Amino acid sequence: MKLGFIGFGEASYEMSMGLKEEGLKNIVAFDPLCNDEKFGGLIKERANKANVVLKKAPDIVVSEVDVLIVAVPADKALAVSQSLIPNLKEDSVYIDVSASTPDVKTKISQCVNKKGITFVDVAMMGPLPVYKHQVPILASGDGTDKFIELMSKYNMKISKVSDTAGEASAVKLIRSIFMKGLPSLLFEMLEAARKFNVEELVVKSISETMDSKTFEETMNRLVTGTSIHALRRSVELEGTIKMLEAAKVDNLMSKGACEKLQKVGEFNFKEKFAGETPSSWSQVIDAMQVKNI
Repeated sequence: MKLGFIGFGEASYEMSMGLKEEGLKNIVAFDPLCNDEKFGGLIKERANKANVVLKKAPDIVVSEVDVLIVAVPADKALAVSQSLIPNLKEDSVYIDVSASTPDVKTKISQCVNKKGITFVDVAMMGPLPVYKHQVPILASGDGTDKFIELMSKYNMKISKVSDTAGEASAVKLIRSIFMKGLPSLLFEMLEAARKFNVEELVVKSISETMDSKTFEETMNRLVTGTSIHALRRSVELEGTIKMLEAAKVDNLMSKGACEKLQKVGEFNFKEKFAGETPSSWSQVIDAMQVKNI
């Protein structure tokens, strides 16, 4: 089995290093910056360490590999796929590991499928320098089963989401709402706490609340409770915003949260649920989606 990379940045390098240790020796790659004055040296050094043969053109790579992993920036993924299609090897598997949207992944899948090539939408759910080839992978698309069959022998950790391209990326991007949003919220909270010299008390109070239950239990309580009291809590948050403005502390996240609470309040869940807190977050979200149809 021959593996190829289009784009030999950190992700491709770390994955290749791990696969090399698993005994996969036949790896080739192309990177447009290979001869770049600034980055070329690093790319060649990494390829040498990982026992990867660098090719002079992408067409050479795609025409001879069984598994093609395309690791390019999200904004270039679709254009790159269109340029590679004419030379794709028959019966190969095309894997896109970019952070592209589900719509882009679907378009790439449709493009490569026309050539008779199967497609895999991959979302890598951890840091490559830590996990290397064993980074937890979510995969979707019509080539997922074949991808798992070919690569599981090298101890890759691949979990199938579905046969529908884009669904693996949807998981990662939706997860990012929380994983990227939470640190942003923490920056604002900690800056305000330091400004008022109450960081110890604030962190301790939040810790007691967050540590008392599992994440899922806390999530359910926050969503269901807020659905009933959204407007009141938005008013309380307006007070927080005024305090931060007076103290000249950035309040972008607080303003966003206040606007979201006001929108939730427009659903009038207190009346809909007769003043009773719903038992599950799914009741709240389903009700929101019905109204938005």
